[in-house]
Amino acid sequence: MRNNKTFQLVLTGLFAAIIIIMSFTPLGYIPLVVINATIIHIPVIIGSLFCGPKKGAVLGFIFGFTSFIKNTIMPTSLSAFVFSPVLAAEMMGPAGIIKSMFICFVPRILVGVVPYFIYLLVKKALGSDKKAVWSAVLNVLIGVLLFFGLRMFMDKWFFRGAWFVNVTALLVAAAAATLLEWITVRRDGKMVAFSYAAVIGALTNTLLVMGGIYVLYKDAYAQALSIDPAAVLGTISGVISFNGVIEAIVAAILVSGISIVLNRIHPVDSKKSSRRGETALC
Repeated sequence: MRNNKTFQLVLTGLFAAIIIIMSFTPLGYIPLVVINATIIHIPVIIGSLFCGPKKGAVLGFIFGFTSFIKNTIMPTSLSAFVFSPVLAAEMMGPAGIIKSMFICFVPRILVGVVPYFIYLLVKKALGSDKKAVWSAVLNVLIGVLLFFGLRMFMDKWFFRGAWFVNVTALLVAAAAATLLEWITVRRDGKMVAFSYAAVIGALTNTLLVMGGIYVLYKDAYAQALSIDPAAVLGTISGVISFNGVIEAIVAAILVSGISIVLNRIHPVDSKKSSRRGETALC
């Protein structure tokens, strides 16, 4: 028990350090030719899985706090005020503080909580008598997500309107879903569970941040980007459907790979996990 707690504390401290380093260096982003995929949320997701939702929430808070500091001290975009209560207060007064606090912290804290429970749900489903059904459904959903992500990426930046875009995306998605199905059926469902936790964790951040911007900062966001307020929804939808999907795919690949390795070092203890929700899943 003591070794387990020590492992959690060490891992939490390690992930906290990684989040800080990634937040203030280019290491927090993966260049994808024309965009940068954010990966700062990945240590938060893994921390949630291996250290429990409470420590995951702490890591999420650290993620939000580094975002607040960076956007306040060295803003790199016209919409930096969205993540900085200080800048928002200068623009909108006290109301801006509350709005930016929500966008900056709440989505990131939930990134450290939601994946833990998604992992438990998926793992339970794949451990049931209907494993084959659940496995097929979950792997098809991952394939669909991968198809739309690749299709939008290729169509937007490289081969707009080309006939082979759909075919290529479909073949890659089908191959990935088939591989996951083989792994799930022949081995175990941990990789699928890790992948889903990563996907939902990444989308939690994207949907809540961009949704919060639309609800709380629609006019200010439009003014900052010099666009018509009526076009904000389309802009935000584009970010969610493009960047959000790409980041979810990147998160699924990295989180599942890293988590499988960590799980071998410190395997899941299902008995302790069932008795104490905060016990690590590793």
